[in-house]
Formats: sequence, structure tokens, C-alpha cells
Amino acid sequence: MSDRYILLVEDNPDDEELTLLSLRKNNLGHQIVVVRDGVEAVDFLFGVGQYAGREVSNVPTVMLLDLKLPKLDGLAVLKRVRADHRTRLVPVVVLTSSSQDADVIASYNLGANSYVRKPVEFNAFVEAISSLAMYWVLLNRPPPLST
Repeated sequence: MSDRYILLVEDNPDDEELTLLSLRKNNLGHQIVVVRDGVEAVDFLFGVGQYAGREVSNVPTVMLLDLKLPKLDGLAVLKRVRADHRTRLVPVVVLTSSSQDADVIASYNLGANSYVRKPVEFNAFVEAISSLAMYWVLLNRPPPLST
């Protein structure tokens, strides 16, 4: 795997396809890793389960995290990510269909870097993902990897 990658945590196949289309449209030079539930996201990040042996020091440039996930919801994933010294500084963008104030507050309380509601309209969705990618991959300066 390339050292530079975006981790997409998304269980909805349609949203996954649209997000991948939008990300690839920008040709950011990043691999895109897709996991489809919260347990798989945690396993991937920490190199356990089906990802045992994965080099866990290779963290994503940004994680796009849905909240409504099977097995382990996005808030639980975010809590786990922020609790571990290896991943606590990874930029996490909550990308969800939820507009509930409680979800926004909980996401920020758990350390989300951004909260973006998925637009329903196709062109707006593509534009939102493109803007997110451009910011988090090209403009944002992440902290150094050493902790």
C-alpha cells in the first residue's frame, strides 16, 4: 500500500461509489482504502483480525467516517481512534446523512476535525467530496507522525 491513502468508512454502496468517483475525479495521488463497518475500520487501523500484520504506523492522510455503521457505529470508531496514541492525530471527517445536533456535538466532543452532512443531490455530493479531498489532502498540514 502507498504511504499516502484516504480511509473511507462507509457501509452504503451508493454513497461509497459516489465518494470514490468524486475522489478519483481529483486525481490526488492517494490510494483509497474502503472499509464497510466500524469493526473493520478498527481492525484495519490497528492491524488486527483480517488485517493482522498490516503496518499500523502507516496511518491515513484523512479518514472519512460515516456515523451510521453496522457492528460498531462511527462515534465508537472515533472514540477508539482518539484513545490510541498511534491514531489520535489522524484527521477525521465525519461524513454522514445525519443532521441531528446530538450527532454533531458528540462527533466534535470525541475529536472529529470536521462534520459534513452528505448532500442528497448528485452534483452537490460530488462537489462536496471534491472540496473535502482538496482541503484535507492538498491544503491541510497534518501534524508530524512522531508522537
